[in-house]
Amino acid sequence: MLVKMTMWMDSSVVLLLLILFCHPQGSAQGRHERRLLNQLLKNYNAMERPVANESEPLILSFGLTLQQLIDVEWIDSNLSWNSSQYGGIKDIRMNPKFLWKPDILMYNSADERIDSTIPTNVVVQHNGTCTYIPPGIFKSTCKIDIMWFPFDDQQCIMKFGSWTYDGRALDLRLYSEEADMSAYIDNGEWILLGFRGKRNVIFYTCCPEPYVDITFTLHIRRRTLYHGFNLIIPCVLISSMALLGFALPPDSGEKLTLGVTILLSLTVFMLQLAQTLPPTSDAVSIIGTYFACTMIMVAFSVVMTVVVLNYHHRNSDTHEMPQCIKTLFLKWLPFFLRMKRRGRKTNSRHVFFKNKMKELDRKERSSRSLIANVLDIDDDFRSHNSTTSYLSVRTNEETVNSHVCGVTQKEISTIIRELRFITNRLKTEDEATVIINEWKFAAMVMDRVCLILFTLFTLLSTFACLFTAPHLVA
Repeated sequence: MLVKMTMWMDSSVVLLLLILFCHPQGSAQGRHERRLLNQLLKNYNAMERPVANESEPLILSFGLTLQQLIDVEWIDSNLSWNSSQYGGIKDIRMNPKFLWKPDILMYNSADERIDSTIPTNVVVQHNGTCTYIPPGIFKSTCKIDIMWFPFDDQQCIMKFGSWTYDGRALDLRLYSEEADMSAYIDNGEWILLGFRGKRNVIFYTCCPEPYVDITFTLHIRRRTLYHGFNLIIPCVLISSMALLGFALPPDSGEKLTLGVTILLSLTVFMLQLAQTLPPTSDAVSIIGTYFACTMIMVAFSVVMTVVVLNYHHRNSDTHEMPQCIKTLFLKWLPFFLRMKRRGRKTNSRHVFFKNKMKELDRKERSSRSLIANVLDIDDDFRSHNSTTSYLSVRTNEETVNSHVCGVTQKEISTIIRELRFITNRLKTEDEATVIINEWKFAAMVMDRVCLILFTLFTLLSTFACLFTAPHLVA
């Protein structure tokens, strides 16, 4: 009979299950079973090893079911009977504290209690066969190899054996090399690949007796779907976004902000990965290596973005472009990258004769501007000279001519001096504009080089880290 009682305490519901076992009044134990138990336990000693000949080992069959069950079976020669003499009883259940029970323990147990099984009744058959199936939750020490995380396989060992008996007193035998997995329920994180058992006979240097143990090896594989969607795919996308920073124009003002934001995002994913992995220094996981390579790439891209912005905003007043930078960023790299400056062609002839053509162009422009200025001054002087000569006819010719000539020479000198200043100023501004454009073009070339190099690095690191794993989908 099952009785349910509900109690309200501190706004919480406590469900109490009371199980009452009842038997009909007036029932009595069967006389055959009672007589059998009295006969079996009359001279039985639970401390005695149940063998007919003490020189022979007790054969103990050992099996494991992957549902928290251990199956142990042995033959107790003191617990056999003729079923026809006891009302046809072929098996009985007995409390293990009244019987001899093998001291089978898991050697590599990680539980606080070495024996984590729950004692249950022993099924004793009429031929003396005793079957003991104690359920339990086993925790074993297992070395975890995280090198291929999250594409890793793990093998955990569960080693069972007698704590006090050697192989000559207790001989362990395997039911089957494969554990019973008929009741196994699939796990969402691991795939069970195998659960094999092996019988080992070990001779130690201290003792001549053989020691027998049964070792089960649990082979499991981690499922990659969860880690793929939550770690790998976001990391690949973020590392790809870092390449877009080199395609962003420097005048937008967001190149550095994008790089720093991506670096912070990778740091957050790195912290999440550190919480998932066990704290060990034996090996570095493949996903950790990939994250480290990606973070180094993004950090270096931030540094190169600062260099590109520095080049882009330089001018003739603060920096002068060295000849090596001119040769590398204005000649050779644009030639190999097929980059063209606006209004200029980048070919082999231009690579070798660019500086000479630039000097000739500047001289030609200066000569043209100077000739135009001189022609304008000459026209003004002639027109003014004809006017003054007409006036001198009506006045004192010699005095006026000398005065006008003196004034005209001063004005011409002033105009020429101002024209020289304007010409020099324009020439200086042209040179400054050329230098600024050279720095901007060098920054553009550096952006293109970084885009190509970091794209190759991202592809190589992705293929090297991810596609060298033993498996990608599980």
